[in-house]
Amino acid sequence: MLKLVILFIFWLPFAAFAQSDLEKAKALFHQEKYEQASVLFEKLDRENPDDVLINEYLGDCAGHQQHWDKALQYYKKLKALQPKSATYQYKYGGALGMKAKGSNAFKAVGMIDGIRTSFENAIRLQPNHIEARWALLTLYLELPGIIGGSEAKAKQYAGQLLVLSPVDGYLAQGRIDEYFKRYAAAEENYKKAIAVGGSKVTYQILAELYSKKMKLPEKAKAVMTRYQNTKE
Repeated sequence: MLKLVILFIFWLPFAAFAQSDLEKAKALFHQEKYEQASVLFEKLDRENPDDVLINEYLGDCAGHQQHWDKALQYYKKLKALQPKSATYQYKYGGALGMKAKGSNAFKAVGMIDGIRTSFENAIRLQPNHIEARWALLTLYLELPGIIGGSEAKAKQYAGQLLVLSPVDGYLAQGRIDEYFKRYAAAEENYKKAIAVGGSKVTYQILAELYSKKMKLPEKAKAVMTRYQNTKE
């Protein structure tokens, strides 16, 4: 019994120290001090290499610093540790997509299947995954038709979003219209999103359409004034 007590006394400070490092690392992360947070998380990772939370923070730190290869390394490991997690499929696809954007065209084309598959896997694992549908919509919208871009497929995901979340659905349909410079149609969809959701984001999206695309700064100002009035 005495041996157990002695072991506990010696173990307790080490456990408290590890906990302290974790809390410090998390605090640094939430303060957006990602480089400093990474140093502590990497230390913790050496002690617990298969800890899911630590690996996720390391992937997120790398992503925030646009270190896409490093982020992919951690998200790939997380996919292996948690094969039924939609979150890690989505994060892997997102990091791969960002890497593709910073690569030359030849390399980027080689990543498209991996990006698409990751987002599709996220939806398969979590059928109501809204962010993965937004990602696929954007992918099909921005890809050239010759390598898989498709307005029809983008609209397919917008339709799914409309069922899952009407505000996202109207914003998605507006996004497609805006991309193809159908500004009047985009305006109507954004107005529907405001009517359904009424969040600040919905007002901001319509205001940006007016100011940046339709060159109607007064209408943009009026939209944000209307939002402020709804808060009073």
